[in-house]
Amino acid sequence: MNTPTPSVEPPYLKGLNPPQREAVLTSEGPVLMLAGAGTGKTAALTARLAHLIATRSARPSEILAVTFTNKAAREMKERVGRIIGDAVEGMPWLGTFHSIGAKMLRRHAELVGLQSNFTILDTDDQIRLLKQVIQLADLDEKRWPARQLGGLIDQWKNKGLTPSDIDAGESERFANGRGGELYQIYQDRLKALNACDFGDLLLHVLTILKANRDVLEDYQRRFKYILVDEYQDTNAVQYLWLRLLAQVRKNICCVGDDDQSIYSWRGAEVTNILRFEQDFPGAAIIKLEQNYRSTPHILAAASGLIANNGGRLGKTLWTQLNAGEKVDVIGVWDGPEEARRVGEMIEADQRNGASLDDAAILVRAQFQTREFEDRFIAIGLPYRIVGGFRFYERAEIRDALAYLRLVNQPADDLAFERIVNQPKRGLGDKAIAKLQTLARAEAMPLAQAATRILDSDELTPQARRALGGFVADLASWRDRARDLLHPELARAILDESGYTAMLQADKSAESAGRLENLSELVRAMEDYETLGAFLEHVSLVMDNDAAADDQKVTIMTIHAAKGLEFDRTFLVGWEEGVFPSQRALDEGGLKSLEEERRLAYVAITRARKRCTILHAANRRIYGQWTSSIPSRFIAELPDAHILQETSMAGGESLWRASWSEQIDPFAHVQRGTGRGPGWQRAAGGSYSTQPTRIVEARGSAVSLGNKGRSDVSVGLRIFHTKFGYGTIAEIEGNKLEIDFEQAGRKRVLDSFVSLA
Repeated sequence: MNTPTPSVEPPYLKGLNPPQREAVLTSEGPVLMLAGAGTGKTAALTARLAHLIATRSARPSEILAVTFTNKAAREMKERVGRIIGDAVEGMPWLGTFHSIGAKMLRRHAELVGLQSNFTILDTDDQIRLLKQVIQLADLDEKRWPARQLGGLIDQWKNKGLTPSDIDAGESERFANGRGGELYQIYQDRLKALNACDFGDLLLHVLTILKANRDVLEDYQRRFKYILVDEYQDTNAVQYLWLRLLAQVRKNICCVGDDDQSIYSWRGAEVTNILRFEQDFPGAAIIKLEQNYRSTPHILAAASGLIANNGGRLGKTLWTQLNAGEKVDVIGVWDGPEEARRVGEMIEADQRNGASLDDAAILVRAQFQTREFEDRFIAIGLPYRIVGGFRFYERAEIRDALAYLRLVNQPADDLAFERIVNQPKRGLGDKAIAKLQTLARAEAMPLAQAATRILDSDELTPQARRALGGFVADLASWRDRARDLLHPELARAILDESGYTAMLQADKSAESAGRLENLSELVRAMEDYETLGAFLEHVSLVMDNDAAADDQKVTIMTIHAAKGLEFDRTFLVGWEEGVFPSQRALDEGGLKSLEEERRLAYVAITRARKRCTILHAANRRIYGQWTSSIPSRFIAELPDAHILQETSMAGGESLWRASWSEQIDPFAHVQRGTGRGPGWQRAAGGSYSTQPTRIVEARGSAVSLGNKGRSDVSVGLRIFHTKFGYGTIAEIEGNKLEIDFEQAGRKRVLDSFVSLA
């Protein structure tokens, strides 16, 4: 039953719309607050907490309120505190899943073989322990990396699986069927150390609740009400933990949005929110659909896009705001032009009085930020990277640059120190200390000291072999630097040093992105005449800190932007293979495609006033120029709410096309039932895998396929915007070997030349 409202309306209900009030006052029984983007779910959740305490439905200590981040927990506590005062201090069970799990586990640690003062290992300690486990199992850690095993164990714990639950199929995922055995050894070692990792904080508690009915019943009596924020982001172990605690009273209120479930890569399962009514029959489903953030055009574009997903709970966002601007969809020639256009639009807004803090560039992958960083440095536009490092500050980029610096300048001791044992070569601290002692005593660079010490018996045979191999590699790279183009040299260094192999062996979620970043680094080098010129550019970028200007443009991934909002957003790189991510589609099929579409929905709904989507006809990916077709998500945007623009001749035909099964392997699968104009346009017609679109560039016809242009021939004089005038020497498809008057012979795509 519903708790009656007091005769005088309490302050926490003021300003709430009818669905929000219903969510606050429906205090008994299971409730799913289906809260769309920007619909004020935090205000409703906070008011519900305050209502339970103000009406004395429960004491603060009888409410379990869980969030995903410490920031969200602090914000909730502060908001409730402003409403109910000091009573909020009596809420010991308001916090993150892991903080509450740790509190429960310390109370009952002995039931899983631990003491209450157990240690929680950080990632470094966990990897160190896993390396010991792999070594004890007589396995080659290079072939079976500790990080890969750690990621697999984390997946199992997120699913609520203990070592005894690992079957032969799961066990095969590591070390030829030994995965389950190593998981058990790892757990035994943790218990011997009286320690646990973050995954254990919930898995151990779940084990305790399942095996000890008295403990479970105590918590079921204790928690009269359970509130869960961001329920769409829960994984299996969190879901099972919550369902056990709510089985008796069933006073559980979950707040979430199935359309914003974008974290499957870290274990989140959207099915948890989709089956809420099955788990709790008779649940009240309250939809928060009035959006307070975005304009009607932005909301309609996002809604038309997400309607193409199947299995949704469904809702229709609306707003009382003015219609505002339509969503801009802009086609550009290539990645550099994309960065230029965005920079120009931001500067125009700034001249009209807009703050840089109100603008955000949202990318699908980290490697995309590099083009914008370099452009903004060139034009003096202050920016910040949120949720990560600036491109040239990332660890893998700094490592690669250290190799290049050492090849370019042998006396660079800082570079030598950084990479002499990266990746691991078997050089211990003692060997490196001896090397540094010799360098100081002889007043010589470390690289020279390394050559000198190899002629002595100062090092152990193992260390001497490892250092000798490194010194020989450095000499080889310096010799080849005279003949190899510097991007090719960089590729050779990364491969021959073992750095690429190290990242390929790392099966963590971050390793693929780190490899993409290195590919983008090599691509960036192609814009500079020499290795020295490129390294000088990097030094200037690293030295450029716009801290003196408080206003900055924000650059971040879409994942990092969830929960944030900006007056104007630029959504860049909306091409097939970039967004949706080809890697995601290859690994997850239709399920991943729908998550990518939810990610696009999240991206669009970050915008308050203006949303601009950009796609490029050509983009360098992994160092290769690729002819790109616009993202299928662009075809799914309703025509009535977008404005189309392209900087290339050919206009709308460049991108406005429909999809066929030639490139959409999921076209035959039943989609969502809410098929609007965007879906109808996307479902019919034909989009070829090899587009034959013809556009005009500098007055000449250019093919975007791979057949090559018909208007070029050997001996023809041409012009290239970067290399100037030249004569075609060889033609291979759409690739030209050109003898340039100033730059020498270069290999370029025919797309980038015009007839002289």
